[in-house]
Amino acid sequence: MTTTRSALTDGDIRMLIKGAEPEERAMIAHRLCRHMDRAGLTDDERTEAHRILRVLSRDAAEQVRRALAVTLKASPLVPRDVANRLARDIESIAVPVLNFSPVFDDEDLAEIVRVGGPVRQGAVARRTVLTEKVTGAIAEFGVAEAVRTACENKGAAFSEQGLTTAIERFEAAESVLEAIALRSALPASVTERLVTLVTGELRERLVNGHDVAPATALAVAIGTRERASLDLVEQAARAADLPAFVAHLRRGQRLSASLLLRGLANGQMSFFEWGLAELSGVPHHRTWLMVHDAGELGLTAIYERAGLPVRLLPAFRAAVDAYHSMEFDGRADDLPRFQRRMLERFLSQPVAISREDVDWLLDKIDQLTLPAEVDEAQAHAA
Repeated sequence: MTTTRSALTDGDIRMLIKGAEPEERAMIAHRLCRHMDRAGLTDDERTEAHRILRVLSRDAAEQVRRALAVTLKASPLVPRDVANRLARDIESIAVPVLNFSPVFDDEDLAEIVRVGGPVRQGAVARRTVLTEKVTGAIAEFGVAEAVRTACENKGAAFSEQGLTTAIERFEAAESVLEAIALRSALPASVTERLVTLVTGELRERLVNGHDVAPATALAVAIGTRERASLDLVEQAARAADLPAFVAHLRRGQRLSASLLLRGLANGQMSFFEWGLAELSGVPHHRTWLMVHDAGELGLTAIYERAGLPVRLLPAFRAAVDAYHSMEFDGRADDLPRFQRRMLERFLSQPVAISREDVDWLLDKIDQLTLPAEVDEAQAHAA
């Protein structure tokens, strides 16, 4: 092979073929592998290179096999069978190949995870890109450290089943749960399970972190028992995909009249509209017209079709009327000012709602203290 032979002297070739000290062969193997990786090979030369690499991968000397593994760890030149042989070699040879080699397919990596042990599992988990098939194998067969590493890997794609498996296997391993919780996006069903296992700061980070997907914040709010700190109405205001948010609430049988009333009284008109649309099965644009442009009969018709309690209809009408009678005034604190006025005006209406909802709405007013009021109070105290 012309290209390969040009990288070696005749003495190199004799030592590589006939034998020499392991250190010398390792040095020659490194030089040969580096040259082959950099050279542009013809098809015939590539075939000959593969033959040589197969010989080197079977060399009795560990130094020779390590020279091959390290020099060509990220090279597409290595035949797949050679890469798999190196992956099953001693750990110092297997790890660099498993970390970087592009020649493995998903079946190879999944099988290595299944039978390879903790060190090889960790090496696979650190690869730049991992498909759902490979992460599924890590979730099912990997040790806790490998699962944590894969979950922290931004290039690792996880299926819903893979994440569920990881949680079920390591629900007592805080480091694994934290790695899953801090992923940039999670299926709602996964987060609902996860939120029952984490507490305190981690739960808060799940809800309030800027890089948490809306579905994550939704699922945390749904799953929590701590209404004071995690509020579904607040999550509705944050949701980037409000129709999906509302649909998920309904699937979980949480899209209640009480929740819609709280949202509406808090100025979340879009949440109320989409909630009615979801419950009634009427498209959102038609629901909007019935709420805003069809008079009292339109609201009554869509409300009844949604199957909401008749006794609460006056409360909803009062909230809609209050919403229509107000508008933003363009000040920096526009939204909290609007929400506070909306709540105050709604609560001043003679409507019958539950004591629990009244208490919740009053709490919301307390939370919406405006900056000007804070300044006034501080000045008064001074």
